[in-house]
Amino acid sequence: MKEKSDIFERFRNSFTNMQGHFHILEQQVPVERQMEYFKYLDQLRKEKRGLTDEEYQMYITNLSDEETTTERKKYILSALATSGEVRAFRILEKYAENPDTDVTDWAYMALMEIRIRLESELSEEKQIYVSTGLGGKGEKLRFYVLLLASENKPFEKYQRQVIEREFEYALPKEDCEIEKLNIQDVYVELVFLIPVRSNLKAILDNIIFECNQYGDFLSKLFTATNVKELSQQEVDEILEKKYGNSKTSD
Repeated sequence: MKEKSDIFERFRNSFTNMQGHFHILEQQVPVERQMEYFKYLDQLRKEKRGLTDEEYQMYITNLSDEETTTERKKYILSALATSGEVRAFRILEKYAENPDTDVTDWAYMALMEIRIRLESELSEEKQIYVSTGLGGKGEKLRFYVLLLASENKPFEKYQRQVIEREFEYALPKEDCEIEKLNIQDVYVELVFLIPVRSNLKAILDNIIFECNQYGDFLSKLFTATNVKELSQQEVDEILEKKYGNSKTSD
């Protein structure tokens, strides 16, 4: 339990100690795709140069051409992002409103890249880029949380009501936004937005404590991630690990 607490504390401190303006990628882009983008960009920066009028026109034409390959579109979007020019930003901004499906994630990443570059040049405030698999909004990160019943039996009707009431009351007070609260027989799935400097563990611990004033029916242990939402198979595996092992306890 202490190890999990330390992880949450280190995560929170990493943001608390940062001074500057946070830019959080709002779209949900798989972490693997993000790593691919940044690796590609590192290579492209080695040949960085200003774009000519002819190149701009060619890039616009290519992006609107259905015959343009995925690799070509990736190159164009990345080249525009690394240019750091307002003209390139406008092109990326317009393209990202309705990107081709094969480079949707790439377009979002490129737009975020150039936005930060431009704001860094126009503002004296440090610009901090934050990207996670689940994305976020404004200066809030999106988290998926899985909470389990403390015993292997379905929640009663009043317990479901308590869970719903306590989460809907407590999270907005902490400037959090609930996007999904899915109460199943023996587990609860929560997807919510939380300010980057908030203490996620303390907030959830407090809500669980308040719920358990009405019968100690929620486990004090929970799973929280900003990488992706767990699949049903992954949830089932966690349930099997908890309820299939009689030595497991809260």
